[in-house]
Amino acid sequence: MKNMKKILCVALVFVMLFQSSTMSYALLDEIDRGLWDTAWESKTETVEAAVTMFVGNDENDRTIAWYSDADEGYVELINIKGSEKIEAVARQTAEGDYRLYTTLTDLEAGLYTYKCVSGEYESELYTFTIEDNENSTVLYVSDIHVTEDNEESPNELCDTSYLWNEVLEEAVKTAALEGNTIDAVVSGGDQASEGLRNEYEGLSSPALLKSIPFSVSVGNHDRKSVGYKDYTANPNEADQTFKSYIGSDYWFRQGNALFLILDSCNVSMREHYEFMESAVEQNEDAVWVIAVMHHDMFGGREPWLDSENAMLRLLWTPFFDEFGVDMVLYGHSHYYSVSNVIYGRETVEETGHNAELTDPQGTVYIASGSITRHASVLDDEGNTPPVGENAGYTHVEEAETIYNLMEFTDDTLTFKSYSSENDEEFNRITITKTSKQGGHSYKNSAWYLKPIAFFVGRIVNIINNVDMYNRYKEQGFDVSLKEGLIGS
Repeated sequence: MKNMKKILCVALVFVMLFQSSTMSYALLDEIDRGLWDTAWESKTETVEAAVTMFVGNDENDRTIAWYSDADEGYVELINIKGSEKIEAVARQTAEGDYRLYTTLTDLEAGLYTYKCVSGEYESELYTFTIEDNENSTVLYVSDIHVTEDNEESPNELCDTSYLWNEVLEEAVKTAALEGNTIDAVVSGGDQASEGLRNEYEGLSSPALLKSIPFSVSVGNHDRKSVGYKDYTANPNEADQTFKSYIGSDYWFRQGNALFLILDSCNVSMREHYEFMESAVEQNEDAVWVIAVMHHDMFGGREPWLDSENAMLRLLWTPFFDEFGVDMVLYGHSHYYSVSNVIYGRETVEETGHNAELTDPQGTVYIASGSITRHASVLDDEGNTPPVGENAGYTHVEEAETIYNLMEFTDDTLTFKSYSSENDEEFNRITITKTSKQGGHSYKNSAWYLKPIAFFVGRIVNIINNVDMYNRYKEQGFDVSLKEGLIGS
């Protein structure tokens, strides 16, 4: 039976790769890089539409978004029962056109085909599957850094988009060989390098992102411009008074796992606390709670970030302790590291290589490496960069791209990390729970820090927003200091 499941999963992967006549991006690394370049040049309109499948409220929902000159459009959804047209909502972008999006809800298990239509634009047909599985597999990556062309690298946008596509393909194949299909792709920030529209177009170019739902969080590079805000269409976004101009927290469910997607560029902690409290209360049946943010707090490796990391640990960790978060996923440093089990900002249980934990009494923090900007094995002095004192396991190899597969069951969470150089697993951490609560105490580990975090965070947020206001004004965008971006 297990072998048969693997065969079916491999077959499904090939169906997904061949399903789209639009862009043969998903097949190109199997054939020739030159064909990717040719397809990239000839598919300009399709790339610019940036059709993307985002996560919905849960595993039975999907949100489809695309750029359009027209402010009206629809998604035509086709399955075995027939077809229907679902009207799209239009949101004007900072560049004057529109991002249209449609949320498909309460989808039954099965195979679906869809296309996006607006004005004179009609996309190719794309296919996706709603699985009927109790268990889930999620791909986690960080710091994709799709990057615009520049003088030194005139094909940088195409090159970095190609590398991103390669990682997606490899991860899907790896999961299939293990008898799994990827149910969602989650990214821990810095999807783009300058936050520009064309970088998000490149980000969405892989065909697999038309078929597998995508979840992104805000990174410091994403907020360099306004492209992130115009590109995304996230479920359950928090209505926050003090937030950054381009993002806010949101949550989604994947099976028995609750994902909290947090904007760590915004340190107005009262808003984050209220969001986490509400999301956890609405999902009391969730077995696993996973937080995703951009900034690395426990990995070390970058001494110049120590003061920033210390402040972030002070602000964030009491919340993760209080709400019983099982894992915090991030990036930013571009170095791979797995922390020990942390409670009250201190190690309460060591992890190490291939750790197996039962009812850990705290949270594990994991930083993944960058997809296109690899960290250095040695620093400027020729030494291996130092490790944080709470790091349980770290991994540094030259020019290595890392991706991670998370497998959820009712009582186990397995986080497996792979090198795309050879698609070999180099580390895993397995958490087993003997009850839904596991080892969490669900107590505020540092109640006295909460008012400090609320006060300091709000001040820093105001300073950051003034800086962003000036940056966006200089870029020529219509922005209000009080209201944020106008018309986006």
